[in-house]
Amino acid sequence: MPLPTSKNQFSVGIDMQTTMDHWHLPFFDRAHVDMAQGLNAWCSTQKVDETHDRLACREWVDALGHAGWLKYCVPKAFGGVLDQLDSRSLVIARETLSVYSALADFSFAMQGLGSGAITLEGTPSQQEKYLPLVSQGKAIAAFALSEEGAGSDVSSMSTTALKTEDGFRLNGEKMWISNGGLADFYVVFCKTDPALGSRGISAFIVDKGTPGMDDQEHLHVISPHPLSKLKFNNCHLPQASLLGSWNGGFKLAMKTLDIFRPSVAAAAIGMARRALLEAQQFASNRQMFKQRLIDFQMTQASMGNMLSLIESGALLTYKAAWMRDTQLASPSQDAKSFQQQYTTAAALSKLVATENAQKVIDMALQLHGGRGVEVGQKIESLYRDIRALRIYEGASEVQQLIIGRSLTPA
Repeated sequence: MPLPTSKNQFSVGIDMQTTMDHWHLPFFDRAHVDMAQGLNAWCSTQKVDETHDRLACREWVDALGHAGWLKYCVPKAFGGVLDQLDSRSLVIARETLSVYSALADFSFAMQGLGSGAITLEGTPSQQEKYLPLVSQGKAIAAFALSEEGAGSDVSSMSTTALKTEDGFRLNGEKMWISNGGLADFYVVFCKTDPALGSRGISAFIVDKGTPGMDDQEHLHVISPHPLSKLKFNNCHLPQASLLGSWNGGFKLAMKTLDIFRPSVAAAAIGMARRALLEAQQFASNRQMFKQRLIDFQMTQASMGNMLSLIESGALLTYKAAWMRDTQLASPSQDAKSFQQQYTTAAALSKLVATENAQKVIDMALQLHGGRGVEVGQKIESLYRDIRALRIYEGASEVQQLIIGRSLTPA
């Protein structure tokens, strides 16, 4: 089972067929299995130089759009494959892509997250303007919620949007914005009634190049990907830029994150599966004390632990995605009760999958010994790639609070 070795180049040769049996679980149907097999086959033929992350991400969006995979990020009415966003398809895409490349996964994920709020509550004209371009890879999307003093505590955001005679005026800063400086449009959340806290937030669509917006301050993080600060200085927007209802931005942001949290979990699972494959190959070839490293019982026990951690997170992830796809529109479901159940399931999947993946990758790196921390090794890049998943779209501690709240009597 040959594996690529360079973290900077998306290489060919990995055979994932032996690790794809999970797509045959009852959570998925035949169309999902076909999608997984098709995407895996496509990934095995791709080659993108990832030395420069911004250029690589644009190339990935182009490639994913040209091949039709970004059609899973939008509804069929606007160029997508399915009638509505399908959580299981998002999970399949992100788990498969992250096995091969964290930047490929990132590029796909941001097309979905960045346009997700438009899919949910955009006006027909907004949907017609942006979603077809997203599905073709002709427009890069971004989701701007976090601020330096308002990450987990969204209600503390200080970026404001004031009504004017002909639209809105934005002032403030957004922090850690993925695709910042690269995106063609941003979904930006602002305080529109500070006295109302989280109930006084609204969302807006801001096109790149809008006067008063600066997206060129790039941020450098542990695992390179496009990240910037957004600055708004009397940034004027037309009335048509309001996304969703006035002061309905917080609910819209949470609805969007609820859809994509299981996909974050899936990305973590994909990275963990890759780490286990790397460990298997390394241990099978590494000679120690006149035998292979993989022949030691301690090594076998470690890899057994890795697989158990992967599969437990995977089952929670597939369950959450299945719940949303199959039960959300069920007439027998009480909508509010189901939403609470799904929010908890999504939080469980993200918490367990990302935390477990961190453990798996750490164990896999430990098996590599000194080679594991050598720059250029896949396991070294995985060690850096996985860390952010425990933070973005709701840190692990936030997921614990969501889960704990679901167990607290009203």
